[in-house]
Amino acid sequence: MKLRNLLILFLFLIVSQSLTAQVSVGDTYSVDYNVPKDYYLGGITVSGVKYLDGNVLIMLSGLTVGDQLKIPGDKISAAVRKLWEQGLFEDIQVSVIKVVDNQIFLDFKLRERPRLSKFQFNGIKKSDADDLRQKIRLVKGDYVTDNLMIKTRNIIQKFYNDKGFLNAEVDIIPKKDSATANDVTLYINIDKNEKVKVYSIAIHGNRNLSSEMILSSFKKTKEKSVFNPMNDFDKVVVNSAKEAATVDFVDIGNVLSDHVSDNIRIRIFKSSKFIDEDYQADKQLLIEKYNSLGYRDARILRDSISKNIDNTINLDIWVDEGLKYFIRNIAWIGNTKYSSKFLDRILKVAKGDVYDRAALDKALTYNPDGADIRSLYMDDGYLFFDVVPVETRVEGDSIDLEIRMHEGKQATVNKVTIKGNTKTNDHVALREVHTRPGQLFSRDRLIRSQRQLAQLKYFDAEKLTPNVNPNPEDGTVDIGYEVTETSADQVELSGGWGYGRIIGTVGLSFNNFSLRNITNLKAWRPIPAGDGQKLSLRFQTYGQGYFSYSFSFTEPWLGGRRPLALSLSYFHSKYTNGLASNDPGYAYFKIDGITVGLGTQLRWPDDYFSLYHTFSYNRYNTYNYASIFSFGGGNGTYNSFSYSVTLARNSVDAPIFARNGSEFSLNLELTPPYSLFRGNVDYSTMQPSERYKWVEYYKIKFKGAWYINMVEKLVMTPRVQLGFLGAYNSSLGVTPFERFYLGGDGLSGYNNMDGRELIGMRGYINNSLTPGYPTTFGGTVYTKYTLELRYPISLNPSATIYGLGFVEAGNDWLKWNSFNPFNVYRSIGFGVRVFLPMFGLLGLDWGYGLDQVPNVPGAAGGQFHFSINSSLD
Repeated sequence: MKLRNLLILFLFLIVSQSLTAQVSVGDTYSVDYNVPKDYYLGGITVSGVKYLDGNVLIMLSGLTVGDQLKIPGDKISAAVRKLWEQGLFEDIQVSVIKVVDNQIFLDFKLRERPRLSKFQFNGIKKSDADDLRQKIRLVKGDYVTDNLMIKTRNIIQKFYNDKGFLNAEVDIIPKKDSATANDVTLYINIDKNEKVKVYSIAIHGNRNLSSEMILSSFKKTKEKSVFNPMNDFDKVVVNSAKEAATVDFVDIGNVLSDHVSDNIRIRIFKSSKFIDEDYQADKQLLIEKYNSLGYRDARILRDSISKNIDNTINLDIWVDEGLKYFIRNIAWIGNTKYSSKFLDRILKVAKGDVYDRAALDKALTYNPDGADIRSLYMDDGYLFFDVVPVETRVEGDSIDLEIRMHEGKQATVNKVTIKGNTKTNDHVALREVHTRPGQLFSRDRLIRSQRQLAQLKYFDAEKLTPNVNPNPEDGTVDIGYEVTETSADQVELSGGWGYGRIIGTVGLSFNNFSLRNITNLKAWRPIPAGDGQKLSLRFQTYGQGYFSYSFSFTEPWLGGRRPLALSLSYFHSKYTNGLASNDPGYAYFKIDGITVGLGTQLRWPDDYFSLYHTFSYNRYNTYNYASIFSFGGGNGTYNSFSYSVTLARNSVDAPIFARNGSEFSLNLELTPPYSLFRGNVDYSTMQPSERYKWVEYYKIKFKGAWYINMVEKLVMTPRVQLGFLGAYNSSLGVTPFERFYLGGDGLSGYNNMDGRELIGMRGYINNSLTPGYPTTFGGTVYTKYTLELRYPISLNPSATIYGLGFVEAGNDWLKWNSFNPFNVYRSIGFGVRVFLPMFGLLGLDWGYGLDQVPNVPGAAGGQFHFSINSSLD
């Protein structure tokens, strides 16, 4: 006790001396530090400052004229401490100017810290400098302190450490600014040095899992590629010979295997740079790998990093695998709605299975690839449901489980709201959601609502968040959808040279239009919007010889009560040979078309299905245009009235970069069978203008696409297309209109003059896979197969970008009896897609056609293709 009191007294004397020592006295005045004396503060002055207000500093010190002070005492020490905490000074000294009776006059002599005038990076590229400016956030006028320079140095070193430059050196040199006395310039000299790469990763203590299996769980930390097959090859020969002498072929194999694993490692598209944050995450993945295989107690004992002379490092990791556990018994506790046997079937985890806690939790709480227990209950309104697996007994390598459940009461949806929709009207967004007031809560409907809102393309799919607010007191739940508006309108402006003339296109697509507000001038911002209607206008010209314009309007909820889509469109185009209309050689080709469509969402087999009906009328008028319509000398009027019905199903999770789901459509298009009403007519003697005056055909098309999320954001997309054009009357034959043209970019333009369908196929020039190219009337049956791997570069809604690689195959046949789905032209390649809200989905692909096209030299080989709004799909 006495010793403790002595220590406290000793520390008090040291602190008192250090604080009061800041008070110095001139030659005239003396202060006896051993005899504290009371004074009244008669005055305070501040000296040494040039850029700060002395009165403000006195106020910050907390001292006021008239204060009673004890010299030495705590008040002056406290004043010094308050000024020091401002971080504005390098040195603070307090002096006694004079003492008059019991009044003392003090002066605070301060030395200001320099301020930052500017800073400059040396030794790095401009892009790194721009990124670092955002991170260090130095601002002109900041006080340059040791702490500021240390903080800046640490931020820069972390920036380069995260890029794999573990040996980056940062030297910050302050220099006085010649223009301003108290300003300094910071010269930040950076030497990144070389990246540190991982040469080898060695796992120690693994008896049951191979090192290769363990390292396959690492996502970011990879070994450096090595190809030194002849390294120490003499030792391999000697060791193999020794084992051969004992006829031990297993050991010979081990010698060769060890040599290959040490000296031949090929890493494609995998970086070996070392980033500590990624390494720590990968060590956790190592444990998860063990856990997934039943090694519940697996742990990392220790790890070490050693450096090599070539600026690489070796990682050594020691593991303790522990036992491999199996499930012995599973008991359900608290289930009243469903029997234990039924829950066992949903769980799909049985006695004797390897104990994988992550897989068990997935089967209980959320399984995106199938059914799970929580979804089973929550889709039936049990919002307050809870399930917890408990290990009740661990004996040897066996584990007994109790799955304890609290079912709770079913919850009813109370309120459904939308928030953040600054342009789109509430009713447009809310009519897409599947969670309605009065319904039982369903997690499946909640997820489906989120998908439907994303499909509108009015909101940022990555930021779309449903908020579920349960009210346990009354058994209800409020659901709010938080959205962020994005631009849905698109502008198409293009110009170029093609087909021997200037090509220009102007297009506007307003995808969230409001027709009812068209007379409301206040709603024009710049156009009336928010009702989810679509209005498109497009004008195209090819020099003096061709122009076209089109108009379309779609109301997706006709009547506002159910998803009944009405669409109207009109199209006009005219192509001439460029001569004056009064010239005897003048020729033209005109198309006028009108389409009315009506579509609805189905509820059976499920509500991902839709049915769409279309009535179309196209009128083709030609005059002296034999270059395209060689039949009939290029003169005539042809009419096409058709009805089409499309059954489609779309369950993709996002409209631009889908990761899960599928989409398919089956379309039947047909015209009236006019020839069946004509009786016995010899069509072979009939003029083409009369023979095809009323176009007749039937057409069947199928398209399917599947989106499979392989790993992380890597998506595999298989697609298939099939089309067939048939005739009612074999004597009349298949119409020359509405045929299939395969190959190239699939972009339609002036050459879409006879209702032809252009199907893109990469690696081949435009239309080159069409039978009889280039003087053909087109094919009547085609097929196309595609397999793509897609990976996103940016999912920002203002600029969604993803890359892809593909293999593709397809063919086009003149007649059905020539059709062979395995006789196809093949291609491979890669590309990129960029979605810009104002311009839609733009694509650039390079494809290589693997098969030569007979009689069409140069059709195959390397080809670049530009696409707009999935014209290649």
